[in-house]
Amino acid sequence: MDQTVPQRPFLSPLNRRRLANFRANRRGYVSFWIFAILFVASLFAEFIANDRPIVASYKGEIIVPILKDYPEEKFGGFLAFTDYRDPVVAQEIARNGWALWPPIRFSYDTHNLNLPTPAPSPPTWTLSEDQCREQARRMGREGGCSSLEWNWLGTDDQGRDVLARVIYGFRLSVLFGLILAGISSVVGIAAGAVQGYFGGWTDLVMQRFIEIWTSVPALYLLIIISAMVTPGFWVLLGILLLFSWVSLVGVVRAEFLRARNFEYVRAARALGVPDWRIMIRHVLPNAMVATLTFLPFVINGSITTLTSLDFLGFGLPPGSPSLGELLAQGKSNVQAPWLGLVGFAVIALMLSLLVFVGEAVRDAFDPRKTFQ
Repeated sequence: MDQTVPQRPFLSPLNRRRLANFRANRRGYVSFWIFAILFVASLFAEFIANDRPIVASYKGEIIVPILKDYPEEKFGGFLAFTDYRDPVVAQEIARNGWALWPPIRFSYDTHNLNLPTPAPSPPTWTLSEDQCREQARRMGREGGCSSLEWNWLGTDDQGRDVLARVIYGFRLSVLFGLILAGISSVVGIAAGAVQGYFGGWTDLVMQRFIEIWTSVPALYLLIIISAMVTPGFWVLLGILLLFSWVSLVGVVRAEFLRARNFEYVRAARALGVPDWRIMIRHVLPNAMVATLTFLPFVINGSITTLTSLDFLGFGLPPGSPSLGELLAQGKSNVQAPWLGLVGFAVIALMLSLLVFVGEAVRDAFDPRKTFQ
């Protein structure tokens, strides 16, 4: 007799319906994959845009400059660090081996000293033949512009490649938004859960505190604190966390207020189930529907706040690959329209994709929508 135990499906019928609704929103579904591909690619930014080879062979030895710093004396020089873009070093490696370079031979902080025009320099593909020959002459090379050394989106006012800074800046902005939204969501969900479940004086006192806290002009206070404290990734994250955690409190509080008097919650109390277990196991799943719907918009707000601070000069340290700093350069260099246009296009694309994903998530958790 066959005693095979039936396998439980990987997804429950409810989650399968939600996934079907998510896919049914074509705009959000396609936006999710576009955003995922761009974000995963940006995680490997060092292998896409860098001023040092990924791997090289020199005198029979395999070296990995992208992961390890080698002194210049290894290649016949005398400096502590090697500039692999130096024609002398490049020729030395070419004579004694080979080098595999990233597609873009500039990092976010690489200063191109061989520009055909004063910085900010326009995209290389827009240069004339005379300008290309001048650039090649400065680099000690015959001929015209080499596509390997192109600044595809031009350079900023310090001679840094705009495309490389956009790739690194996109990664930094998304990671900042994800981390800030994740931590603030945990704090906000916990605060809203306590308010909504216990109610009474607990809810009253916490609600009055939140009303006072949200009335503080957050942006002005952020500027003051950023001016007093040396800005950095984690410092800014901590400062913004002070104000961003309240974004989900109201939604979670309303869900817990609604669900705390349901019959199954009362039955669990009557059976002596601890409050924390009821909150996590029985009430929180209902609140997570609204929370997940709002999460992409919380990420949008986090990215926008970081961009605003960088634009005003109170964000990340100078030299960081910041999209807000790129917008500020576009404002200061109106004769270089590619700076502002590139910064606006990247930020608009990133935020639009997240909004479309949020709409698809909302449709996925909407019980009134069914997949046809």
